[in-house]
Amino acid sequence: MDGFRLPLGEWVETGVNWLLNNLEWLFDFISTVIGALVDGLTGLLLDVPFPVTIVVLALVAWLLRSPLLAVGTAVSLLVIVSLDLWTPAMQTLALVLVATIVAILIAVPLGIWSARNDTVRAVLKPVLDFMQTMPAFVYLIPAILFFGIGVVPGMVATVIFALPPGVRLTELGIRGVDGETVEAGHAFGATPGQILRGIQLPLALPTIMAGVNQVIMLALSMAVIAGMAGADGLGKLVVEAISTVDIGQGVEAGLGIVLIAVFLDRVTAALASPSEYSLLGLIGRRRTARRRQAADQAAASAASAEEDALAAAAR
Repeated sequence: MDGFRLPLGEWVETGVNWLLNNLEWLFDFISTVIGALVDGLTGLLLDVPFPVTIVVLALVAWLLRSPLLAVGTAVSLLVIVSLDLWTPAMQTLALVLVATIVAILIAVPLGIWSARNDTVRAVLKPVLDFMQTMPAFVYLIPAILFFGIGVVPGMVATVIFALPPGVRLTELGIRGVDGETVEAGHAFGATPGQILRGIQLPLALPTIMAGVNQVIMLALSMAVIAGMAGADGLGKLVVEAISTVDIGQGVEAGLGIVLIAVFLDRVTAALASPSEYSLLGLIGRRRTARRRQAADQAAASAASAEEDALAAAAR
């Protein structure tokens, strides 16, 4: 087989050229929609005064996790402000949030479909393996060809790279639901849709939220690569620092990414089951205590009434 070479690269290039020539309208539509979403969210985050944003995010951290995380969130965001990185940090946050939402909207239905259909699972498994093992830089090549330079190719590459864990963990969560519980739903006459909404999704929620957490972390890990495609944000500052060997700027921008990652990681980890130290946990404990107190009072009243009735009967 001397001299033989599989022309895989030429085949891929031919396919990409065909897509560019025949689906340009679709790429323009996707570029317009994604650009509008990212720019709109970025504008919203930047239009709100930063003290208000810090307070809101700290309250979210307290609502779902703990007062300690709320304080840590406020301090972390103030550090970002003190480093004059607020604008690129909000640009990165907007990119990550939009990429995460798009990835989840694709991953969760695919995971559910894969969990309920073995053929779909067999087809998706090698595709997801390919998506996870392909170097992330490779996704930028067709993304830049299809969408040009800017935030859109960076976000498309981010979605592709971050998608597989969401699909896998959604499928794992649905398949991990106890079969007897599902059979009980069938026995009571529930439709497949009712079983999915009322039994499988609620029981699989912790695993699905673990997938959402992984999607967010992978999306943040793509911030620098998205910056190479021209996307504004902290990743772009890291790329500039690399090109100019500016260690100070690189460390500051990298620290900003780390602080955002810690906040998103802790908050998303608490979405499925809020901490007992969170505001939601405190409200839940108070409601439980009130219900228990009311039940105890009702039981005491019933016992007292029964004693009175017995005393009256004895007389």
